[in-house]
Amino acid sequence: MTPTRPPVAVPLTRRSALVLAGASIAGLVMFLWPLLITPAAGQSRVDQPFVFMALMPVVVLVVIAELSEGGLDSKALAMLGVLSAINAAVRPLGAGVAGVELVFFLIIIGGRVFGAGFGFVLGCTSLFASALLTSGVGPWLPFQMLCAAWVGMGAGLLPRRVTGRGEIALLVAYTVVAAYAYGLLMNLSSWPFTLGIAIPGEQDSLALVPGDPVLDNLQRFGVFTLLTSFWGWDTGRAITNALLVTTLGPAVLATLRRAARRARYLPKENS
Repeated sequence: MTPTRPPVAVPLTRRSALVLAGASIAGLVMFLWPLLITPAAGQSRVDQPFVFMALMPVVVLVVIAELSEGGLDSKALAMLGVLSAINAAVRPLGAGVAGVELVFFLIIIGGRVFGAGFGFVLGCTSLFASALLTSGVGPWLPFQMLCAAWVGMGAGLLPRRVTGRGEIALLVAYTVVAAYAYGLLMNLSSWPFTLGIAIPGEQDSLALVPGDPVLDNLQRFGVFTLLTSFWGWDTGRAITNALLVTTLGPAVLATLRRAARRARYLPKENS
């Protein structure tokens, strides 16, 4: 018999899935609030509500606590610590180079092997640990953590029946999409603060225009993204991580799955 695809290493319970969904919805509000809230008349800048930055660590802690009850035991936490430490050490290698973001490779592979919940937490802890290591702590960190968490969670939600070369092709395609989505969301988090608020009726501005339809503001944001990061940072991130998945993905997937079987997360493959 040919080997069958093993199940996810750290499965989600129904309650854990609901907690993840709730955390993701709360996080999405963090990114979209400038489009949903109209600033006061005469206001020239949008100040981010600090409640969102205070809420983010609480949301992450709740998710980790819930996942711990659903299967994220001491062995899984040990694996989480190892992968987060590797990511924290690897990320500075690409820091300062446009688009070279090596950290996402292991987040995607880890989410694929250990599941959506594990990938969510791995994305958070990897970005947090690397920020501490590189002195990159700032108001942007909660947004980076949440975006990376979604990248890892999405990898864990990909179809699990795909194997072999098809699996690598699937992961490469997902990596490219995730790279651009990460850049898009991070731009959305900084757009209102980078350009401030435009004067209503100012047609040439790419800044947020209070009171304008959401689609009009999204069009301005789209042009802002194309001009600032799409052709540089986002494309570089997509190419770098797609190459890593293509060249190192099969070996790293096999290694992590072997470790998961030895830890008794996964059953032995049938031969």
